[in-house]
Amino acid sequence: MLDVRKLRLLRELAHRGTIAAVAEALSYTPSAVSQQLTALEREAGVSLLRRTGRRVTLTPAAQLLVGHTETILAALERADAELSCARGELVGTLRIGAFPTAARSLLSPALVRLSTEHPRLELTVTELDPADVANALRANTLDIALTHDYDLVPAPADPALPTEPLHHETVYLATPEPVPADDPLPTQHTAAWIAGTPGTLCHTATLRVCEAAGFAPRIRHHADAFDTVLALVAAGAGTAIVPAMALHTPPKGVHLTALPTRRRTHLAFRDGTAEHPAVRAARTALHAAATKLG
Repeated sequence: MLDVRKLRLLRELAHRGTIAAVAEALSYTPSAVSQQLTALEREAGVSLLRRTGRRVTLTPAAQLLVGHTETILAALERADAELSCARGELVGTLRIGAFPTAARSLLSPALVRLSTEHPRLELTVTELDPADVANALRANTLDIALTHDYDLVPAPADPALPTEPLHHETVYLATPEPVPADDPLPTQHTAAWIAGTPGTLCHTATLRVCEAAGFAPRIRHHADAFDTVLALVAAGAGTAIVPAMALHTPPKGVHLTALPTRRRTHLAFRDGTAEHPAVRAARTALHAAATKLG
């Protein structure tokens, strides 16, 4: 009989790429991960890994097994959800991930509702970039997360991590000086730009927005907090794109021009957990907050 815990390690290796990354994510040592995967090969009776120096790749048999592992883990999640439904009152811990602007605008009012309606449900919140959400859900360090993408940077579909739409918003061009409202981006092709840290979704969105306008932005500053981005724009340090949820109190000296680009917020969770009572309660509260936000 194949061990589910070892199968989970193989699934993590398929997504993370290295044994060291799997070990770090799941709080193992690399040698422990290697030993467990070697034991899984013995249980399976076929070769699962190809080792070339320090590199490890999955064999076709391993890829097949990863697909079955996704099905098995989803079935276990559904079983846990059904058992939780039978318990009645919501108890235990619900771990929620969110990116900063959603944490302020959507998650905060949802937390108030959840705490009021389910006082014995222990809520924990982690702030993280959407690029890190998939790994956190797979590693079982989050139960549900708010994530986002842009219409110019759509998120790839992952059957093991279903999502549902929550909110969409206008993206604005923030500049130190007024720009033409009808076609503002070309006027900024020589400007200094402010963007997120390379590798983040907001950084990629800045590149794509400018590429769609026919130029590559000259990024001079990197900042992930939109309050910092807007302060830099107000100081005349550059131009940036900023979503509507980040514009509660823009500083003086920032000129905002609506772009056709949209940012879309989604809820993400592991396959099989959508009807878990705690996850369902969070979905309900977050949709209510999104409706009120409008």
